[in-house]
Amino acid sequence: KTGSMGRPCPGFTVVLLDPVTGQPGAAEGEISLDLAGHPVGLMTGYHGDPDRTAEVMAGGYYRTGDIGARDEDGYITYVGRSDDVFKSSDYKISPFELESALLEHEAVAEAAVVPAPDPLRLSVPKAYVVLAEGWEPGPETAKVLFEHSRAVLAPYKRLRRLEFAELPKTVSGKIRR
Repeated sequence: KTGSMGRPCPGFTVVLLDPVTGQPGAAEGEISLDLAGHPVGLMTGYHGDPDRTAEVMAGGYYRTGDIGARDEDGYITYVGRSDDVFKSSDYKISPFELESALLEHEAVAEAAVVPAPDPLRLSVPKAYVVLAEGWEPGPETAKVLFEHSRAVLAPYKRLRRLEFAELPKTVSGKIRR
């Protein structure tokens, strides 16, 4: 399906582990491989790093650190990294999902979403946006992007703050959060 990573290959049992309990069966959770089936080609551990091996090969699963969602047809869609996810009003928010939603709008060339402190919700999604050519930063453009956010995201995932700014990058060109 368009937008998904597809279904697991034969010989690989992919489970989504609940990020809080670590139990399998979550509709959205950490993408993990069941080690009981001895997946062909999967590493047995990190060379010389037993602590890291124990961390990722835990409870009978190889934990990738990626968060995904499985649909009714078994297709898995990437949501983000488990270390990027933050909480807002006790909801888990994936910056990747919000950034993807912003990038669907013609005004947005680049976007990064981070948690911003909030006295009521603890943290809220804040977007840093680089505008596409022909768009000017200002209240009207911000209004357009907030309206787009409301149209495509669940209420608890909507942007609460927005700033137009150049995004800092790593040497490899990835956005530095």
